[in-house]
Amino acid sequence: MTDINLMKPEMPSFGKHTLITGILLIFLGMTGIILPAVLALGTAIFFGWLLLTAGIIWAFHTFRYNPKNFLDWLKPFLLILCGCLIFFYPFTGIEAVGLLLAIYLMMDSFGSFSLAKAIHPQKGWGWMTFNGIISLILALLFLISGPISSMWLIGIFIGISLFFDGVVLVSIGWRLKKEEQQNK
Repeated sequence: MTDINLMKPEMPSFGKHTLITGILLIFLGMTGIILPAVLALGTAIFFGWLLLTAGIIWAFHTFRYNPKNFLDWLKPFLLILCGCLIFFYPFTGIEAVGLLLAIYLMMDSFGSFSLAKAIHPQKGWGWMTFNGIISLILALLFLISGPISSMWLIGIFIGISLFFDGVVLVSIGWRLKKEEQQNK
């Protein structure tokens, strides 16, 4: 039996809300798997809003501190332009977001492998490794299929990734809760 107080320093970051967070991620993941086009379009629009908002903030900053330098206006212009292009051409935006998603999934897999190594041999490290493998497979599948199937792949892949993130957190949270109850 592992004493919760003897766990490595990384483990305390998994607290009492880990189980609830996992359940919410499973729900969001299932929603994405069932409605992939809606999740893909929502992701692209969200990304467009982020670019547009960042462009407006940069434009305000440039206006306040250096309005006469043409090059300082280039970054806010490009951010606003890209954000608007995603709104006017959401399917092209989805393809761009798809490439970013493949990169994200690749980074997520490496992050999961790193966390699994950090908490090894504590309980839950195997689940974290499994999560990394799933994210890596999803990234490779997306890169192989290309932008043609971006609309449904984005929604499904985000949904699957969120689902497995949730499963991992539920597993870790459940084990921590059981160990905490046994130590009382």
